Parts: sequence; C-alpha cells; structure tokens
Amino acid sequence: MTYNFKDGEVLCFNKPLGWTSFKVVGHVRYHLCRRLHIKKFKVGHAGTLDPLATGVIIVCTGKATKRIEEFQMHTKEYVATIRLGATTPSFDLEHEIDAHYPTEHITLELINKALEQFVGKIQQVPPTFSACNVNGKRAYELARSGKDVELKAKEIEIKEIELLEHNLTGDCPYIKIRVVCSKGTYIRSLARDLGVALHSGAHLTALERTRVGDFRITDCIDPLKFKDWLENQTIIEEQEN
Repeated sequence: MTYNFKDGEVLCFNKPLGWTSFKVVGHVRYHLCRRLHIKKFKVGHAGTLDPLATGVIIVCTGKATKRIEEFQMHTKEYVATIRLGATTPSFDLEHEIDAHYPTEHITLELINKALEQFVGKIQQVPPTFSACNVNGKRAYELARSGKDVELKAKEIEIKEIELLEHNLTGDCPYIKIRVVCSKGTYIRSLARDLGVALHSGAHLTALERTRVGDFRITDCIDPLKFKDWLENQTIIEEQEN
C-alpha cells in the first residue's frame, strides 16, 4: 500500500501490556521521523488505554489528527477478566488487594441477572485512579498524593454484555465478559459495580480492547514490528501544502 503520513494517515495498533498510550504514540513518531528524515511530526492517539490493558489504539498522523475526536466517539468493544471476592483501590491490578468478600453465594444465575442491570444508559462513577480532570489536575495524581478525590457519576451506555467464561470454584473465582460500550465507559468501574451487584467485591485482572468502531484487533499492527512494517510500505515523502 501507499501511505502519505505527512498529509495524514490513520493506523491502528495492538497496544502491548505495560505500555502507556503515550508510549505507543512516541514509538510511532520516532520511527516515522527516522523514515521520513524529519525531526518533528504531528502524531496523536484517539482514546487512552490503561498501561495494564492491551488492544486496539488508533493513531493518527499529520492532518488526520483533526479526526481524533471523531474516532473517540466510536463504540468500543472489550474483553474483560474480573476476579470476584476481592477489591483493590484502583479496581485493577495496579494496587494490592485491600479487602476480601464472600463468594459462596454467587451462582451463574446471579451473575447473569447482575450483568443485565448494566445494559443500557446508566450512571457510572469513574475510578479515583483515572485521568479524569479535577480542578485542573488528573484524578490519579491527587489520589497518589493521598488526597481525597470525589468524582461525579457520568452517563454512559453499555450496548451489550456477554458472559464468555466463568469459574466459581477455588480461591480466585472469576468471570470473563465481552462489553460493547460508549465513549467514557470505565471497565474498571464496571468491575467494581458488578462486585457490589453480586453482594461481594470484584476487580479487573485483564482487559483487551478488541474493537473501536470498525477497527478490530485483527487489523492491528504490533508496535514492536512497526519499523519492519514501515520498510515494506510505499511512502510519499513530499511536504504538506
């Protein structure tokens, strides 16, 4: 294929575990600058993924960065693994477990009924450890400095929830679900709220974003192979008008 990155291209990457969204952008910018023999280049992403999440992240270059807001509004799909019976302050594995709860009463029927409660337009409180803006600062910055953070509930829409897998035995009972949702949905908050709905506790142990709009995980480039991928593409290198 032929690409004109300066004029504007839209690419999707499979963000590796542990990488920030900013690191993906920086990695792409670095290799594009080397390939195009330039020092500066406009590159941005359309929708943050937590470092502990993997999956689809859309990266726009050049004039296509004007489309970032458009892509941010697209419906997203996730596959989430949620441990039952334990909570963490961040609702995921960023922090250690801070409390344990009974799970003996949890049945498949109870899980399915609880999941049904979250389908549709609902009010959701974002995690304290999140990038939400609080008086000009990120909520996670305030939380990590030990300050109390109060976040207001926001309306989000969960269009589909599907139970893919469950194991209610052993010391670490869990479920795996597929979620199709709107912009602004925090799957970590969904895990927290699901634990409450099950009269227990829960937190996220794995998260993969499998789709953003029409961009699917199967379409994604591995960032670690981006340099090699670039070498195999035909690239137009003239300057923007």
